[in-house]
Amino acid sequence: MNLDTLLVYTAASALLAVTPGPTMLLALSNGITGGMRRARWGMMGAVLGSSIVIAVVALGLGSLLAASEWLFNALRWAGVFYLVYLGLKLWRSPVEDMEAMLSHPHTAPQGPQAFARSLTVALSNPKSVLFFAAFLPQFIDTTAPQAPQYLVLGAIFVVLDTFIMIGYALAGTQAVRWLSRRGLQRMNRGCAAGMWALAATLAFWRRPGA
Repeated sequence: MNLDTLLVYTAASALLAVTPGPTMLLALSNGITGGMRRARWGMMGAVLGSSIVIAVVALGLGSLLAASEWLFNALRWAGVFYLVYLGLKLWRSPVEDMEAMLSHPHTAPQGPQAFARSLTVALSNPKSVLFFAAFLPQFIDTTAPQAPQYLVLGAIFVVLDTFIMIGYALAGTQAVRWLSRRGLQRMNRGCAAGMWALAATLAFWRRPGA
């Protein structure tokens, strides 16, 4: 794998990561509702989920998902229902006193729930598995050992994804400082609407050639 290949891959991965997806919307929402303390938990869940997906692809299990219509549809609908559920939770969640929460970090919501949500979202999206199954092999030199190459490419994507999630979470914490309670509620509901839009996209999405 040469430097030119790595640069092209890095640019493509950054473009993919910066596009608003469910884990990015969760990072933004976590930043609003619990500050960076809660957002860190969510980012750890998303990073673990992405790492597992990349490992699955590297082990060849992505090909199994691509070949099995039943398995693909089961995972797809699980992802749809979970995104709809998350959207409902975000829509209904009350906007708490964020100023007090920022002044007293120990009052921030517990993070394990944010971790579990982000991990589940990252694992229940078959589009990401199929994307990586089609995307990563294009940058693999088949004449060299493949495991180290997958490790390097996976690490690059995870690092980029993490930094971009931090940006989304920080945007959420700044929204807390600059927006009114009504504005915060609208932003939270905007994240909910984004979840529902992603769920609809996933529900009607068909694999190329299907």
